[in-house]
Amino acid sequence: MARVFITGSADGLGRLTATTLLAEGHEVVLHARSAERLTAVRDLLDRGAAGVTGDLADLGETRGVAEQVNRLGPVDAVIHNAGVYGGPQVMRVNVVAPYVLTALIERPRRLVYLTSGMHSGGHADVSRLTRRGSYSDSKLFVTTLALAVARLWPGVPSNAVDPGWVPTRMGGPGAPDDLRLGHLTQEWLVTSDDPRAVSTGGCWFHQRRREPPPAAADEQFQQRLLAGLAELTGFRV
Repeated sequence: MARVFITGSADGLGRLTATTLLAEGHEVVLHARSAERLTAVRDLLDRGAAGVTGDLADLGETRGVAEQVNRLGPVDAVIHNAGVYGGPQVMRVNVVAPYVLTALIERPRRLVYLTSGMHSGGHADVSRLTRRGSYSDSKLFVTTLALAVARLWPGVPSNAVDPGWVPTRMGGPGAPDDLRLGHLTQEWLVTSDDPRAVSTGGCWFHQRRREPPPAAADEQFQQRLLAGLAELTGFRV
Protein backbone atom coordinates (compact mmCIF):
# COMPACT_ATOMS: atom_id res chain seq x y z
CA MET A 1 0.00 0.00 0.00
CA ALA A 2 1.20 3.50 -0.83
CA ARG A 3 1.40 6.61 1.34
CA VAL A 4 0.30 9.57 -0.77
CA PHE A 5 0.31 13.32 -0.13
CA ILE A 6 -2.30 15.27 -2.12
CA THR A 7 -2.30 19.06 -2.24
CA GLY A 8 -5.61 20.85 -2.41
CA SER A 9 -7.56 17.87 -1.12
CA ALA A 10 -10.32 19.63 0.82
CA ASP A 11 -12.63 19.45 -2.19
CA GLY A 12 -12.86 18.71 -5.90
CA LEU A 13 -10.56 16.21 -7.58
CA GLY A 14 -8.18 16.21 -4.64
CA ARG A 15 -10.86 15.09 -2.21
CA LEU A 16 -12.18 12.49 -4.68
CA THR A 17 -8.66 11.13 -5.15
CA ALA A 18 -8.12 10.92 -1.40
CA THR A 19 -11.46 9.20 -0.88
CA THR A 20 -10.68 6.56 -3.49
CA LEU A 21 -7.18 5.87 -2.22
CA LEU A 22 -8.39 5.50 1.37
CA ALA A 23 -11.11 3.10 0.22
CA GLU A 24 -8.43 1.02 -1.49
CA GLY A 25 -6.41 0.77 1.72
CA HIS A 26 -3.72 3.35 1.00
CA GLU A 27 -2.50 5.94 3.49
CA VAL A 28 -3.28 9.54 2.61
CA VAL A 29 -1.93 12.88 3.78
CA LEU A 30 -4.50 15.59 3.07
CA HIS A 31 -3.79 19.28 2.55
CA ALA A 32 -6.04 22.29 3.07
CA ARG A 33 -5.38 26.02 2.94
CA SER A 34 -6.27 26.46 6.62
CA ALA A 35 -7.31 24.53 9.70
CA GLU A 36 -10.87 25.73 9.09
CA ARG A 37 -10.80 24.28 5.56
CA LEU A 38 -9.45 21.00 6.93
CA THR A 39 -12.72 20.52 8.79
CA ALA A 40 -14.34 19.90 5.38
CA VAL A 41 -12.54 16.55 5.29
CA ARG A 42 -13.22 15.52 8.88
CA ASP A 43 -14.80 12.32 7.59
CA LEU A 44 -11.55 11.37 5.86
CA LEU A 45 -9.48 12.28 8.91
CA ASP A 46 -11.76 10.09 11.00
CA ARG A 47 -11.00 7.24 8.58
CA GLY A 48 -7.27 7.54 9.26
CA ALA A 49 -6.01 10.22 6.90
CA ALA A 50 -3.43 12.70 8.20
CA GLY A 51 -3.74 16.40 7.50
CA VAL A 52 -1.47 19.40 6.93
CA THR A 53 -2.38 23.04 6.38
CA GLY A 54 -0.91 26.05 4.61
CA ASP A 55 -1.74 28.65 1.99
CA LEU A 56 0.13 27.71 -1.19
CA ALA A 57 -0.08 31.30 -2.41
CA ASP A 58 2.38 32.21 0.37
CA LEU A 59 5.99 31.07 0.07
CA GLY A 60 6.53 30.82 3.83
CA GLU A 61 3.37 28.78 4.36
CA THR A 62 4.28 26.52 1.43
CA ARG A 63 7.61 25.85 3.09
CA GLY A 64 5.65 25.07 6.26
CA VAL A 65 3.53 22.53 4.38
CA ALA A 66 6.69 20.73 3.27
CA GLU A 67 7.98 20.73 6.85
CA GLN A 68 4.71 19.28 8.15
CA VAL A 69 4.77 16.51 5.54
CA ASN A 70 8.38 15.65 6.33
CA ARG A 71 7.60 15.47 10.06
CA LEU A 72 4.91 12.90 9.33
CA GLY A 73 7.50 10.68 7.64
CA PRO A 74 8.37 9.65 4.09
CA VAL A 75 5.64 9.52 1.47
CA ASP A 76 5.62 7.20 -1.51
CA ALA A 77 4.01 9.71 -3.85
CA VAL A 78 2.96 13.33 -4.13
CA ILE A 79 0.04 14.50 -6.25
CA HIS A 80 0.34 18.22 -6.94
CA ASN A 81 -3.39 18.74 -7.34
CA ALA A 82 -4.00 22.23 -5.91
CA GLY A 83 -4.75 24.94 -8.43
CA VAL A 84 -6.59 28.17 -9.09
CA TYR A 85 -8.04 29.34 -12.38
CA GLY A 86 -7.01 32.99 -12.41
CA GLY A 87 -6.10 36.10 -10.49
CA PRO A 88 -2.80 37.26 -9.02
CA GLN A 89 -2.22 33.93 -7.25
CA VAL A 90 -2.28 31.74 -10.35
CA MET A 91 1.50 31.41 -10.75
CA ARG A 92 2.16 31.12 -7.02
CA VAL A 93 -0.34 28.31 -6.47
CA ASN A 94 -0.10 26.48 -9.80
CA VAL A 95 3.67 26.65 -10.39
CA VAL A 96 5.73 28.11 -7.54
CA ALA A 97 4.14 25.95 -4.83
CA PRO A 98 4.63 22.63 -6.69
CA TYR A 99 8.24 23.63 -7.33
CA VAL A 100 8.90 24.48 -3.68
CA LEU A 101 7.23 21.31 -2.42
CA THR A 102 9.23 19.26 -4.93
CA ALA A 103 12.42 20.86 -3.67
CA LEU A 104 11.67 20.51 0.05
CA ILE A 105 9.65 17.32 0.60
CA GLU A 106 11.85 14.28 1.13
CA ARG A 107 12.08 12.71 -2.30
CA PRO A 108 9.13 10.35 -2.90
CA ARG A 109 9.01 7.37 -5.24
CA ARG A 110 6.50 8.95 -7.65
CA LEU A 111 5.33 12.43 -8.59
CA VAL A 112 2.22 13.63 -10.39
CA TYR A 113 1.52 17.23 -11.43
CA LEU A 114 -1.97 18.23 -12.56
CA THR A 115 -2.02 20.22 -15.77
CA SER A 116 -4.73 21.09 -18.29
CA GLY A 117 -5.33 20.83 -22.01
CA MET A 118 -5.08 24.62 -21.89
CA HIS A 119 -1.30 24.29 -21.50
CA SER A 120 -1.11 24.29 -25.29
CA GLY A 121 -2.05 27.98 -25.19
CA GLY A 122 0.67 28.94 -22.72
CA HIS A 123 3.62 31.18 -23.51
CA ALA A 124 7.15 29.88 -23.01
CA ASP A 125 8.17 33.13 -21.31
CA VAL A 126 9.69 32.73 -17.84
CA SER A 127 9.14 36.41 -17.07
CA ARG A 128 5.46 35.55 -16.67
CA LEU A 129 6.34 33.96 -13.33
CA THR A 130 6.53 37.44 -11.81
CA ARG A 131 3.99 39.32 -13.87
CA ARG A 132 0.36 38.59 -14.67
CA GLY A 133 0.68 35.17 -16.28
CA SER A 134 -2.44 33.35 -17.42
CA TYR A 135 -3.88 30.01 -16.35
CA SER A 136 -2.64 28.54 -19.65
CA ASP A 137 0.86 29.87 -18.92
CA SER A 138 0.79 28.28 -15.46
CA LYS A 139 -0.24 24.91 -16.84
CA LEU A 140 2.49 25.01 -19.49
CA PHE A 141 4.97 25.77 -16.72
CA VAL A 142 3.82 22.98 -14.40
CA THR A 143 3.91 20.49 -17.29
CA THR A 144 7.44 21.67 -18.00
CA LEU A 145 8.31 21.18 -14.32
CA ALA A 146 7.01 17.61 -14.38
CA LEU A 147 9.11 16.77 -17.44
CA ALA A 148 12.17 18.54 -16.08
CA VAL A 149 12.00 16.56 -12.83
CA ALA A 150 11.60 13.36 -14.86
CA ARG A 151 14.85 14.18 -16.64
CA LEU A 152 16.77 15.26 -13.52
CA TRP A 153 15.52 12.46 -11.22
CA PRO A 154 15.51 9.36 -13.45
CA GLY A 155 14.70 7.05 -10.54
CA VAL A 156 11.48 8.91 -9.68
CA PRO A 157 8.61 8.59 -12.17
CA SER A 158 7.35 12.13 -12.72
CA ASN A 159 4.32 12.75 -14.91
CA ALA A 160 1.79 15.44 -15.80
CA VAL A 161 -1.93 14.62 -15.87
CA ASP A 162 -4.67 16.52 -17.66
CA PRO A 163 -7.84 15.48 -15.77
CA GLY A 164 -10.11 16.89 -18.45
CA TRP A 165 -12.88 19.43 -18.10
CA VAL A 166 -14.84 17.84 -15.30
CA PRO A 167 -17.78 19.06 -13.18
CA THR A 168 -15.98 20.29 -10.07
CA ARG A 169 -16.27 23.72 -8.47
CA MET A 170 -13.55 24.96 -10.84
CA GLY A 171 -14.90 23.17 -13.91
CA GLY A 172 -18.52 24.10 -13.31
CA PRO A 173 -21.64 21.92 -13.38
CA GLY A 174 -21.82 21.89 -17.18
CA ALA A 175 -18.37 20.44 -17.74
CA PRO A 176 -18.63 17.59 -20.26
CA ASP A 177 -15.93 15.13 -19.15
CA ASP A 178 -16.40 12.11 -16.88
CA LEU A 179 -15.74 13.02 -13.25
CA ARG A 180 -14.45 9.54 -12.37
CA LEU A 181 -11.94 9.69 -15.20
CA GLY A 182 -10.86 13.07 -13.85
CA HIS A 183 -9.11 11.45 -10.91
CA LEU A 184 -8.52 7.88 -12.09
CA THR A 185 -5.24 8.54 -13.91
CA GLN A 186 -3.44 10.17 -10.99
CA GLU A 187 -4.57 7.39 -8.64
CA TRP A 188 -3.28 4.80 -11.11
CA LEU A 189 0.05 6.58 -11.58
CA VAL A 190 0.82 6.65 -7.86
CA THR A 191 -0.28 3.11 -6.96
CA SER A 192 -0.17 0.75 -9.94
CA ASP A 193 2.65 -1.61 -10.90
CA ASP A 194 1.53 -1.49 -14.54
CA PRO A 195 4.70 -0.76 -16.57
CA ARG A 196 2.99 2.26 -18.10
CA ALA A 197 2.20 3.65 -14.65
CA VAL A 198 5.84 3.49 -13.55
CA SER A 199 7.11 5.17 -16.71
CA THR A 200 8.26 8.77 -16.49
CA GLY A 201 8.17 12.03 -18.39
CA GLY A 202 4.63 11.49 -19.66
CA CYS A 203 1.75 13.85 -20.27
CA TRP A 204 -1.41 11.82 -19.56
CA PHE A 205 -5.12 12.14 -20.30
CA HIS A 206 -7.47 9.39 -19.09
CA GLN A 207 -4.64 6.82 -18.81
CA ARG A 208 -3.32 7.57 -22.28
CA ARG A 209 -0.11 9.39 -23.06
CA ARG A 210 -0.33 12.48 -25.20
CA GLU A 211 2.37 14.58 -26.79
CA PRO A 212 3.32 17.43 -24.43
CA PRO A 213 3.57 20.99 -25.69
CA PRO A 214 6.91 21.35 -27.52
CA ALA A 215 8.18 23.93 -25.03
CA ALA A 216 7.58 21.59 -22.08
CA ALA A 217 9.86 18.96 -23.64
CA ASP A 218 12.54 21.51 -24.58
CA GLU A 219 15.52 21.13 -22.24
CA GLN A 220 16.58 24.74 -22.70
CA PHE A 221 13.18 26.02 -21.66
CA GLN A 222 13.14 23.56 -18.77
CA GLN A 223 16.45 24.96 -17.58
CA ARG A 224 15.27 28.57 -17.93
CA LEU A 225 12.14 27.78 -15.94
CA LEU A 226 14.03 25.97 -13.18
CA ALA A 227 16.53 28.83 -12.96
CA GLY A 228 13.71 31.36 -12.72
CA LEU A 229 11.98 29.37 -10.00
CA ALA A 230 15.22 28.92 -8.06
CA GLU A 231 15.89 32.64 -8.21
CA LEU A 232 12.35 33.47 -7.15
CA THR A 233 12.19 31.04 -4.21
CA GLY A 234 15.77 30.48 -3.07
CA PHE A 235 15.34 26.71 -3.43
CA ARG A 236 16.74 24.31 -6.01
CA VAL A 237 15.33 21.04 -7.30
